[in-house]
Amino acid sequence: MKVIKDTELILNPEKNIYHLNLSKNEIANDILIVGDQSRVQQISKHFDTIDHKIENREFVTHTGEYNGKRISALSTGIGTDNIDIVLNELDAIVNIDFDTRTINPEKKSLNIIRLGTSGALQKDVEVDSFLMATHGLGFDGLAHFYKSENIIDEKMSSAFSAHSNWPKNLANPYIVSASNKLLEQFSSFNSGITATAPGFYAPQGRELRIKPAIEDLHQKMNTFNFEENRITNFEMETSALYFLGKTLGHNTLTICAIIGNRITKQHSKNYKQTVDRLIVSVLEML
Repeated sequence: MKVIKDTELILNPEKNIYHLNLSKNEIANDILIVGDQSRVQQISKHFDTIDHKIENREFVTHTGEYNGKRISALSTGIGTDNIDIVLNELDAIVNIDFDTRTINPEKKSLNIIRLGTSGALQKDVEVDSFLMATHGLGFDGLAHFYKSENIIDEKMSSAFSAHSNWPKNLANPYIVSASNKLLEQFSSFNSGITATAPGFYAPQGRELRIKPAIEDLHQKMNTFNFEENRITNFEMETSALYFLGKTLGHNTLTICAIIGNRITKQHSKNYKQTVDRLIVSVLEML
């Protein structure tokens, strides 16, 4: 039986996982993840009870009960690199024995739902609406660092690369679908492909003092359609969430509050209120 070395599975002296600083009894099976640390309290204020509050770096976790259901709210910080930490460490908590440093023979699946904010890429996606990601389109390249089989939708990924004439010097875009179980559970939400950028400015087509290398990025995304699937919005975490979730055997889904429309140039007047409506909606559906 393989024993995982100290340098690979890093634990704190209390045998909590390194970055999240969580022990095995401090996380629920249903986890709502957010980027912003302050949004954890925005979720947990609706809980009937809060049993655990843990904070380390940008990773804040509140675990409690809502209508009799145990739920965790956890902040990831920004970007797919942080999702890499969070997904691997959540999986380690439930699927690795920290005493023996061996992988459990029976694997546990978590339900991990990201509640994010996002910018729309289609004119008809209204500001202050909610959008569920059927797929994550990754520009970040993180998936290419892992071995996996049948996780990436190669046909759709290749179709986007051809449609966009994707630059050879950038990581190949990859597309991964959400969990069928969670897609069905939250099917009342509008949906589309969510694109994941490895940055906020040029990787999302913004220009301050440096011109983006892909000047027509929005147009290339806005016009893509594959078997009635279109790219509807932009954010910074979903592709890694879907890839790692599916590879590790967890159910993952992203639902975003649309706080701006990159095509119509409209922006939410009160996005915090919109996010709170999304939180309440998802809690009720859980």
